[in-house]
Amino acid sequence: MQGLIHIYTGNGKGKTTAAVGLAVRCSGSGEQVVFAQFLKNNRSSERNILEKIPEIHLVSSEKIYGFYKNLSEKQKAEAKVTYTKLLESAIHKVAETNSRMLILDEIIGAYNHDLVDRGLLVRYLKEKPESLEIVLTGRNPESSLMELADYVSDIQKIKHPFDRGIPARKGIEK
Repeated sequence: MQGLIHIYTGNGKGKTTAAVGLAVRCSGSGEQVVFAQFLKNNRSSERNILEKIPEIHLVSSEKIYGFYKNLSEKQKAEAKVTYTKLLESAIHKVAETNSRMLILDEIIGAYNHDLVDRGLLVRYLKEKPESLEIVLTGRNPESSLMELADYVSDIQKIKHPFDRGIPARKGIEK
């Protein structure tokens, strides 16, 4: 079966949730999944359940850099090294586990801010194993990334409690 490329984008809640759902579906069919998170800490609630599924292999970075706009040039350079290594680790884990699916959560933000080797990502998308399904999440993907995708889902916010000052709630938004 040919693997395709998905992009979940938009300003609405649900991009990571959709990717998690697809990871669970794929692993539920007995397939191996690599799930890598960029620009996020390792304390999100979805990780707690994904860690318990033996077919899902989580790949993450111990170092989180915070918001891009607050980073110094030195921190941006360090972040690029860290997130490029994370991408390389995810690619290696796909080969090591013969995975059917690779999820690159929030890689679009890292790509947009040049916090990951853009050439490496594009080359891998173009030369990926034939049966590998790849999911990229994040806001505002460049048209060059969207052209490589087979699915692009734009998740739009109509209304959100954060706009009324309600912070992210554990188990719901985080």
